[in-house]
Amino acid sequence: MVDRSLPSRIWDGIIIVLLLIIAAACILPFIYILAASVTDPAELIKKGFVLFPTKLSLIGYKYILSTHVITSSLGVSISITVIGTLANLFFTALMAYPLAQRELMGVSVIMRLVVFSMLFSGGMIPTYLVVKETGLLDSPASLIIPGLISAFNLIIMRNFFQQLPDGLEEAARIDGCSDVAILFRIVLPLSAPVLASLALFYAVGHWNQYFNAILYINNNAYWPIQVWLRQIVILSQGGIGDSSQFGQDFVPPPAETIKMAVIVLSTLPILIVYPFLQKHFAKGALLGSVKG
Repeated sequence: MVDRSLPSRIWDGIIIVLLLIIAAACILPFIYILAASVTDPAELIKKGFVLFPTKLSLIGYKYILSTHVITSSLGVSISITVIGTLANLFFTALMAYPLAQRELMGVSVIMRLVVFSMLFSGGMIPTYLVVKETGLLDSPASLIIPGLISAFNLIIMRNFFQQLPDGLEEAARIDGCSDVAILFRIVLPLSAPVLASLALFYAVGHWNQYFNAILYINNNAYWPIQVWLRQIVILSQGGIGDSSQFGQDFVPPPAETIKMAVIVLSTLPILIVYPFLQKHFAKGALLGSVKG
């Protein structure tokens, strides 16, 4: 073992302290939100900032779940995220696989157009007009179809496909496999790392989107959870519970408790999914971004 000098040890100590401070700055907001959501409303109003509540209460969760508003919006978000992510991966793979074939005519031109789309777009108003003319307004499909393929994710998947051994496809063609069979029976099963990474990218994007929902959806029955979160947190519209279910003497919880409870409910599903994909995340993103 190499004997390290005193300045080197001091520098390592400084780096560790800085990393701990940064980690605490990232973790403390989550701890505060979770603690505030289960703190008794009276204690939260009195102290204002609580990390370790002395009296627990789930009244905020009970209140916001007393109507179908939050549960139905969670259902909309989950449906959009699951269906949208599967559709994204399917169409991204369908486009990335032929573009990974170097002998295909016009690949370089198409890739230049793909990169061009990353730098320039039609803008918000033309996109809205396209969504309107295709009849997607007031439909959850308006949150999925306009963004079926991400140019950035397409490039990552294409580069990953190009790194697979050519001998696999040649052997499959000798056995009589078509291009579609090669894609779904050979290429995609070997692409689990990049598929998991892109699935996480797409899923987080679908789960967190609210701006497109505000633009394209007027019927609040189709609003995802993030739009309701915006209504509660930014616009301070917290009256979404049904007080009649708690009796005449019931006092609705303060707006701060409701905000924290909704934030936890809107964040928890994606936090549950992330650990299952995390082991593939770094590997897939790096392998797909080495070659251009």
